[in-house]
Amino acid sequence: MKGLVKRGRGQWTMPERGRMRIAQFAALFCLCVALIVGCGGSQTGNAPAPDATGTTGSTSGGRIAMGTTQKIETLDPADAYTIFGGILLYNLGDRLYTYEPGTTDIVPQLATEMPTVSEDGLTYVIPLRQGVKLHDGTDFNAEVMKFSIDRFMQNGGGPSFLLSDQVESVTASGDYELTIKLKSPFAAFPALLTFWGVTPVSPSSYEIGEGKFKPDSFIGSGPYKVASLTPDSIKLDVNPDYWGEKPANDGIDIQIYASPANLYNTFRTKGLDVAYQTLDPEQITSLKRETSSGGWEVIEAGTTVVNYMTLNQKVEPTNNLNVRKAIAAMIDRNLINERVFQGQAAPLYTIIPPAFEDSVPVFKEAYGDGNFDKAREFLTAAGYSEANPLNFEVWYPSASTIRANVANTMKQSIERGLPGLVTVTVNSAERATLSQGVDNGLYQTVLLNWYPDFFDPDNFVHPFLSCDQGSPETLCQRGASQGNGSFYYSPKANELVTKQRAEQDPAARAKMFKDLQTLLVEDVPYIPLWQNKDYIFVQNTVKGAAIQPTQQFFFWQMSK
Repeated sequence: MKGLVKRGRGQWTMPERGRMRIAQFAALFCLCVALIVGCGGSQTGNAPAPDATGTTGSTSGGRIAMGTTQKIETLDPADAYTIFGGILLYNLGDRLYTYEPGTTDIVPQLATEMPTVSEDGLTYVIPLRQGVKLHDGTDFNAEVMKFSIDRFMQNGGGPSFLLSDQVESVTASGDYELTIKLKSPFAAFPALLTFWGVTPVSPSSYEIGEGKFKPDSFIGSGPYKVASLTPDSIKLDVNPDYWGEKPANDGIDIQIYASPANLYNTFRTKGLDVAYQTLDPEQITSLKRETSSGGWEVIEAGTTVVNYMTLNQKVEPTNNLNVRKAIAAMIDRNLINERVFQGQAAPLYTIIPPAFEDSVPVFKEAYGDGNFDKAREFLTAAGYSEANPLNFEVWYPSASTIRANVANTMKQSIERGLPGLVTVTVNSAERATLSQGVDNGLYQTVLLNWYPDFFDPDNFVHPFLSCDQGSPETLCQRGASQGNGSFYYSPKANELVTKQRAEQDPAARAKMFKDLQTLLVEDVPYIPLWQNKDYIFVQNTVKGAAIQPTQQFFFWQMSK
């Protein structure tokens, strides 16, 4: 997906789609990945997955030739913040915790057990696996993990705030025991520890210091090693000393293509075993239609990326609640999916994706799709009529053809459904200008997307509904909703976001997430719009490819 995306704490980027940045983002997550998916609770693929511990042209033997249009900005886990970079790091490194393949269940990886948490929720004690060696032969232990986490927080990379905002200190409390103290309770902390950047690196090859990154190499503990890296390719060799389940292939050769057309044509002519991120809708439709005759398989899954409209409460006319509700009722998600995405997206009716059990389609229940009668009622209550029509603007990043098509589809649908009552003006700006304008509250509505950084509903409510400084009168002056361009301020939302972060009881958290989604649909600071689908295209000679519910792609599962 090419567009302005929001990830993390007020950071904007142009993602390397499929995912990821992440809309931001991962950003991605990512705006990822992104970031990213819903994804559902089961694996989508073409063969069972193994246990969790575990150049151009189709290759011979057991190596897998993969193609993508995603660029590799960096392999440094302290700085990588795009979905594809995250996918590479997931295959090159290990984390304290990961997800059981095909599920959203967190399981230990370099940890041996789930953490022991103190009663106040501030201290996490994590026992570590013994007998693990890094790619350079360094023994993995608590000191190595402490070094890696400290480096992640202190070097100032894009994702550093994910831990530095939460972590007070990291201590090697034993040779194979790590103790992490938090600044405040955070129930989603184990999920955060699955982030691709929280991976051990060799202290003899990396250093701690602002901006001291190694973008062109990676020395960690995972099932693959970097054999070579160029601007248009990366070669991964199997790590023969890997402590866990060995890869089902002999290595991965990734070629980076300049355009979706080149990727599409090379895959169709058998020049690749796997094509992943990103093809145009027409190319996806063609490959899906030709699976039998072409000798390939299309693996399809949802994503955790949410695409939405932000509504600025500081400016007219979107400072009027009835106007925001009217816009919510006007939008026809199914029409957008049909005309823009050729059915390759899924309508979204809340900010928490359906991948989570806590997701409630509140906008579908309250406003529906293209409900012009309901929109007219809200506009009448706001004082608008054919004699006093509503005019509002929709902005999008100029580099995003997808968002241009979405905005214009909205305009045509709304003006046809409410002739003489509503006029929609579609505008665009380049990424940096749009980012600055969103932060400064210049735009009435903007089409954005969000790539989550970790798989927990918190990562979909805190970045949207919380505010660090503000009031009902001034609205949000500093914080997440200000950075998202809505300037939403709700004491109740702030209270619920804070409480769910500290709550360890899943049932109590679920109730809070439901209440937050109720606030979202009542106050309409954002309108959820759609989620893209993710695709892997594989020749029939390749088995085991799958998109995980968490939006990851485990290369080690594939065989040929």
